[in-house]
Amino acid sequence: MTTTGEDHATARGGPGWWTRWRSAVLDTGLAVGSAVECGAEGVRFAHDAGIPAAVGVVFGVLAGSALIVRRKWPIAVVLVSIAITPAQMGYLMGIVGLYTLAASELPRRIIGSLAGMSFLGMLIVMFVRVRQDMQRGTWELGDWFVPFASISIAVGMTAPPVLLGMYVGARRRLMESLRERADSLERELQLLAERAEERAEWARGEERTRIAREMHDVVAHRVSLMVVHAAALQAVARKDPEKAVKNAALVGDMGRQALTELREMLGVLRSGDGRDARERAAAAVPLVAVGVAAAAAASRAVDDEGVGDGPCLSDVDELLGQSAAAGMAVDLSVEGETRSYAAEIEQTAYRVVQEALTNVHKHAAGAKTHVRLAHRVSEIAMQVENEPPPELASASAARLPSGGNGLVGMRERVLALGGVFVSGPTDAGGFRVSAVIPAA
Repeated sequence: MTTTGEDHATARGGPGWWTRWRSAVLDTGLAVGSAVECGAEGVRFAHDAGIPAAVGVVFGVLAGSALIVRRKWPIAVVLVSIAITPAQMGYLMGIVGLYTLAASELPRRIIGSLAGMSFLGMLIVMFVRVRQDMQRGTWELGDWFVPFASISIAVGMTAPPVLLGMYVGARRRLMESLRERADSLERELQLLAERAEERAEWARGEERTRIAREMHDVVAHRVSLMVVHAAALQAVARKDPEKAVKNAALVGDMGRQALTELREMLGVLRSGDGRDARERAAAAVPLVAVGVAAAAAASRAVDDEGVGDGPCLSDVDELLGQSAAAGMAVDLSVEGETRSYAAEIEQTAYRVVQEALTNVHKHAAGAKTHVRLAHRVSEIAMQVENEPPPELASASAARLPSGGNGLVGMRERVLALGGVFVSGPTDAGGFRVSAVIPAA
């Protein structure tokens, strides 16, 4: 975790305009040193200017104390150092001021202009001072020494602080840029983690919906037929023992088929337990969760494709036979040339017909039902329509509970494959379920 921006500033708070107490102590120490230097040099300035020494000392102390505001107003500090350069004082303030100015965020033209003014002022003052010292006999050198010494001292007083300040400023800006990039990356990682969590929650919801739909399709039809046969068995047990035995056998067969399909489905779910455990373990690391979620989705897709034992259109005849055995008058008509489709398409078409027949058993027992399949060039269409149930049959039919999820599940299956699903009552008082699924 990084600490930048407002949090960073709060963590380093200091007095006044300083961001840290260490900076305030450093600037105060430099200001005291500059005031002492300028105050000491103010004695000679007062002697040369013909004013009282106390006035020169006070002037020097006040001028040197301006260094305390170098971070807030670096331009003012440099201007003050340039202004007192003719008085041959403020050398420390000039060096520190130029360094602070070069390290600041001010435009380069302002830094260059003030550095040039400081260099020119220092050059003139040093030229005059060195020449005076040579005239007094302090130094006995040739005339070449005056410009050489003046230029050397002026360059040494201005170039190093400016170059060092520019280097420190560039390094500071680079560090701030890296810190901002680190913060931005951290925010992006947090956003990715939140999105991964949302995707995982969405995937869990989709998986729950898919499992609920599969369980409904597997159980509802078989159990509905079992209830119908059980009611018929109860009605004919004493009158027609042979028919009762036949119905009992059908109930047993349908129960075994339902158990077989449930075992297959539970086996697929159990095979994903290890994968789910890996996903839960990876949830502690947000970045890994993205990759694990993608890998889990890919492996789940492979597992789903590998399950080829589901029902297909060739099983529709057996499905109708079971409904006919339960007392439903049902007929099948097929249009077009029969051909094979993708496993998911055939399974969806089978489930639509199965759920539609289940609804007839539940809500229109005894009604005559027509099932139509149409094999077209680029699609397959199916329609299950039942006539109004006879009043006697509807009155004596076993009451089957309904969760209201059958039509919803059929619609979800068909729409997931890019198809069209329509259901509703007919003008004759029956009910019709129609679906069209693309063949590709």
